[in-house]
Amino acid sequence: MVDYDGRLSSVYAAGRGMSPGEVQRWTAAIAAYLPEERPLTFLDLGSGTGRLAPGLAEVFQGPVYGVEPSDRMREIAAETAAHPSVTYLKGGAENIPLPEASVDGVLMFLSFHHYRDQQKALTEVYRVLKPGGVAFLRSQFSDQMPDLFWYAYFPSAREVDAAMYRSVAEAATMARAAGLLAADDPVWVSTENPRTLRESYQRVSLRALSTFEHLPQEEIDPGFERFAADAERDPDRLMPVYPAAMLVLRRPTTR
Repeated sequence: MVDYDGRLSSVYAAGRGMSPGEVQRWTAAIAAYLPEERPLTFLDLGSGTGRLAPGLAEVFQGPVYGVEPSDRMREIAAETAAHPSVTYLKGGAENIPLPEASVDGVLMFLSFHHYRDQQKALTEVYRVLKPGGVAFLRSQFSDQMPDLFWYAYFPSAREVDAAMYRSVAEAATMARAAGLLAADDPVWVSTENPRTLRESYQRVSLRALSTFEHLPQEEIDPGFERFAADAERDPDRLMPVYPAAMLVLRRPTTR
């Protein structure tokens, strides 16, 4: 488990923030699987510093509940990502503080691997979704790992990341066990803006990725030295943009 009340909370917004364009592209990708009627009620499960909750409120024109267990991350969200239709709530994925059948959509954005009991969490997602409601599981998957360019600087990073995540089949099987309908394959979404090598180094060097909480310091320090040297030599080189995997899960309209 990763402590998001400590150092990570202080760097998360800078190291994991999204541009307005990226938020817009994510909400558009989500809207493609929902009815056109408005308003729709949303749950952002593991909402962190609130990087997506206000965008969900704007697009779906209904209340958004950001449920986040970290007190400090929730405080930052309330300070920096406030919106009249967004409420940030203390809670965990295994015990969502919302009534049954109360939301049209659930977003789990890079939070699933942090849930203490993933099966119970998916059962809770089923519970709070209205019949016909849709959940969006945006995660890395152990069998669909992107070959991130910065893995080259940290030899064990890819293995560490893969160990955090379920495979697509495992996640889909767990979702079905919770009563949700799940496709066999994820949807691939391209939303990130290209970044230069210098921008990438500056972002990754904040260590806002939980990967670095599991790497040995003797690997981190020389890795960032090499990364910094390359960014100094070739600062304006554009780095690859990786499509993101998302499983779309639906609560059936009837049991």
